[in-house]
Parts: sequence; C-alpha cells; structure tokens
Amino acid sequence: MKNPTVSASASAPRTAAALAARRRKAETALERVHQAIARIRREKAQVSVAAVSRRADVSRTFLYDNAEARAAVAAAMAEAGERRTQIPADDEKREATWRERALNAEEGLKAAQVEILTQRTRIGELLGQMRDLQAEWSEESIQRITTENTTLKQRVRQLTSDKRTLEERLQAARSNLRFQDRRVADLETRIADAASAT
Repeated sequence: MKNPTVSASASAPRTAAALAARRRKAETALERVHQAIARIRREKAQVSVAAVSRRADVSRTFLYDNAEARAAVAAAMAEAGERRTQIPADDEKREATWRERALNAEEGLKAAQVEILTQRTRIGELLGQMRDLQAEWSEESIQRITTENTTLKQRVRQLTSDKRTLEERLQAARSNLRFQDRRVADLETRIADAASAT
C-alpha cells in the first residue's frame, strides 16, 4: 500500500510546474492582448472584445476571465469612446475630405468615360474609312496602277535622257552660231576693206 504523504510530496513539484506553465501562458497571452490593443489604437480602428481576441489570438473567455486583460480592454474601449466624443470635428473634416475626393474621382471617371466614348467613335470611323478604301482598290486595279506607275517611271527616264540630248544639241548649235557670227563679221570686214581699197 502506497504512503499518501510520499505520493503527495512527489506530485507537488508536478503541480508547481503545471501552475508555472499556466502562469507563463497567461502572461504571454496578456502581452499579446496589450500589443493587439496598441496596434488597434495606432490604426485608429474600433476597439472591441472580438477585435482584440482576433488580433491577440486569445479566446474571448480569457479576456473575460483574466482580470488584467478585461481591465485593459475596458480601458481601451472607454478611451476610444471618449476620443470619438471629443473629436467629432476632425471626423467631420476627414469625412468632408473623403467626400470631396470621391466627388473629384467621380467627375474624373465621367470625363474619362466621355473621352473613351469619343475615341471609340473616332476609331470606328477610321476603321470604316480604311475598309472603304480597301474595298475601292481591288487586286486588279492595284495591279493596273502598279503597271501604269512602272510605265510612267520608264517614260520619265526616257524624257530625262531626251532632254539631256536636246540640251547638248542646243549647246552645239549655239556654239556653231557664235562661230558663224564671227565668220560673217570677218567676211563683212574684208568686203568693207576691199571696197575702200578700190
């Protein structure tokens, strides 16, 4: 038969270790609660038991059962309530600013939609014109115009060559004319000299 004194003394260290582990777990959870409340305040979000429970990753039961956690959540909720009642003007200003931004964004959106509609209409018109132009020019007419273009280019080359030949002939004719003018002037001088001698 076991001695009750011995078994009680043997289980005492285990109980103390379990109590210490539970205390450490509660302190860690409490630290997370304080951090969660601080984070909610920084974000200016609404403080509630559900929000703190979710952010701190603790149960709501812990928040209600632990006196320090319950007091911290209650204090944060009271402070947030006071802040809401003390600064309604700031909230109104902020809301007015957001309302103004929303109206500006709505105006910008309307203007963008009008511009998009105008651009789409213009694109549709241009595509229609392109289709009309493509319909006007069949493969046969394109071939014919290409042939005529080639013929005209050859004709231009021929005319350029003819012009160059004619310019050369004109220069030769002018040179001959100048030579003939000098010869006629020389003959007239001789006739004049012969007439004066007789």
